[in-house]
Amino acid sequence: MRSRLVRLAQGEDLDHYDFIIVGAGSAGCVLANRLSAAPGRRVLLLEAGPTDWHPLVHMPAGIARLANNRALNWNYRTEPEPALNQRRLWWPRGKTLGGSSSINAMCYIRGTAADYDGWAEASGDLRWSWREVLPWFLRSEDNSRGASALHGSGGPLGVSDLRHRNELSIALVDAAGSAGYPRNDDFNGEQQAGFGLYQVTQRDGARCSSAAAFLKPVRRRANLHVRTGVLVERVLLDHGRAVGVQLRQGHREAERIEAGEVILAAGAINTPQLLMLSGIGPADHLREHDITVLADLPEVGANLQDHLDICTLDDNPGKLSYDHLNELSAGWRWLRHRDGPGSSNVAEAGGFVRSRFATDARCDLQFHFVPALLDDHGRHRLPGYGYTLHACYLHPRSRGRLRLHSADPAQPIAIHAGYLSDAEGHDLKMMVEAARLSREILDQPAFAPHRGEPVFPERRIHTDAEYVDFIQRKAETIYHPVGTCRMGKDDRAVVDSELRVRGASGLRVVDASVMPSLPTGNTNAPTIMIAERASALILRETL
Repeated sequence: MRSRLVRLAQGEDLDHYDFIIVGAGSAGCVLANRLSAAPGRRVLLLEAGPTDWHPLVHMPAGIARLANNRALNWNYRTEPEPALNQRRLWWPRGKTLGGSSSINAMCYIRGTAADYDGWAEASGDLRWSWREVLPWFLRSEDNSRGASALHGSGGPLGVSDLRHRNELSIALVDAAGSAGYPRNDDFNGEQQAGFGLYQVTQRDGARCSSAAAFLKPVRRRANLHVRTGVLVERVLLDHGRAVGVQLRQGHREAERIEAGEVILAAGAINTPQLLMLSGIGPADHLREHDITVLADLPEVGANLQDHLDICTLDDNPGKLSYDHLNELSAGWRWLRHRDGPGSSNVAEAGGFVRSRFATDARCDLQFHFVPALLDDHGRHRLPGYGYTLHACYLHPRSRGRLRLHSADPAQPIAIHAGYLSDAEGHDLKMMVEAARLSREILDQPAFAPHRGEPVFPERRIHTDAEYVDFIQRKAETIYHPVGTCRMGKDDRAVVDSELRVRGASGLRVVDASVMPSLPTGNTNAPTIMIAERASALILRETL
């Protein structure tokens, strides 16, 4: 490697980049790959967490043990939630290369065409319509089933059928059929409705995170520099233009690094916090923390949306579940053959339902089935054996917001999720319906050989009031926060349709925070697509 003096003598500015990307998560790794592919562009990727070296990141079933790993997780908690008995809900978010794609359940779900047509309307830009974004989904995808009109082959992101599935997961699909819901072998196909086994972001039985898919293959590019364990404290602005960032690594002095463009890809929680710390956000709120206002954008941190989730748990006297799995044996088999229980994403089966309360043609409820007893995100280990059916309402009307606790970059932001806060009570009605349908499915004959006593709810319940009490006590996040830097055509939107921050040139946001509304399903695949689409907008490329 050439010395710093030699490189300086040859005219290289080591502290200036064409692009600085803040956050090496689902979006940031995509951006690092695509932008560094441009000849002559110097790219710096910054990540607050460590590298993704941990073996449990790569073994899919390791997700069961990642929940309590504080080194790889931001471990956020909401403020007390008024509609949920003032509980403070735990919000895990990935803090490592790959971000939340390194700790999630790997379900590959895009949503529906109507979701993206809605984004196009909100942004005033047809480039966000389903017809226009589908090619960017396909560009990423390497589906084990091969290419088709709706699937890609040969892309960086491995998408595969599960190599292992529990007998209870098959029972879930059969039970849903008995309850009147069709079988669906491809939730990203022509129809989303129905139940089946999820396709997952895996390649050869291993997790295919955004880091594994997009970053690892290009880490040796001379024009791409990756730094981990660094906390970006603020974006540096000069006369309304972003010119770099200030960061800190451990207890060292703060560094200032310059760039032609700064791209925030730190996620729906960290990106708005960083904007506020940089003087971009609600003016009155920033002044409360003695932060100089550089751009008054009232909706930074607003429009927070998330999928609230309710879990129904039953005992499994046959002991078929993954509870008390021989982890040593499963891990050894996975290391040797990349199959068996170690290759399971744990949330193997599920489905989408258009309920009787649906207000448009889209499905409005989603289910994830786990052949294990899962309480408090798996952090509370229950005795015995059993299974869990997650259910969430996909199009909540409630909105939350983020607010600074202080101007200290190391202090987490205050998360006011605002669950079940819509004035009409529609979200609560839908959560009751989700819990009712969960019980209906689990009561089907397919589960008769496997069903023991109810665990949660603790007994059979029937009335709305009982379901409301259950939801208030037990509902949790299913890990899909979005919308806190909303994209839109109106003056209040934080970013425009090319994801440029209003009031600050040379600064973009590229992550789930720009979503105007939640997609009909999981958020990882849409976030990767956003980064694919954004990289092309930045480089002025077309497919």
